[in-house]
Amino acid sequence: MKRSELSEFEFEEEGFKLRLSRQSDNPSAPIIQSVTPASIPVATPQQAPASTGSGPAEAQTEDPNVAVIKSPMVGTFYRAPSPESPNFVEAGTKVSPDSIVCIVEAMKVMNEIQSEVSGTITEVLVENGDAIEFGQPLFKYIKA
Repeated sequence: MKRSELSEFEFEEEGFKLRLSRQSDNPSAPIIQSVTPASIPVATPQQAPASTGSGPAEAQTEDPNVAVIKSPMVGTFYRAPSPESPNFVEAGTKVSPDSIVCIVEAMKVMNEIQSEVSGTITEVLVENGDAIEFGQPLFKYIKA
């Protein structure tokens, strides 16, 4: 901040806010205030089915052979490496722990997300280009 002579910077994206500000007393020590997704109230998995009324989806997640691949970070979800490329996975695609299932863009960095599981993808739970949260279910799969 000192090099660029910034006195304040604020960044806000769906569910996330970051504010950096320099104190007038000591210009070399910035004040860092951030609101992390963990401090923002969000529906817990127990609350989500009640609020959406999705009984069938709830029954599917109770099946011990069906599990979900969750997002390891906050960012933007992409199903393919580029708009012209085929999707990494579709319903019916078999995956191994090192299979790339999607890309999550965070802070202009494209992060390839591996499945970290063995099984068969049964459902894609988010749309291409959606903003996603840490721990959000991305795919349902049947365990191998």
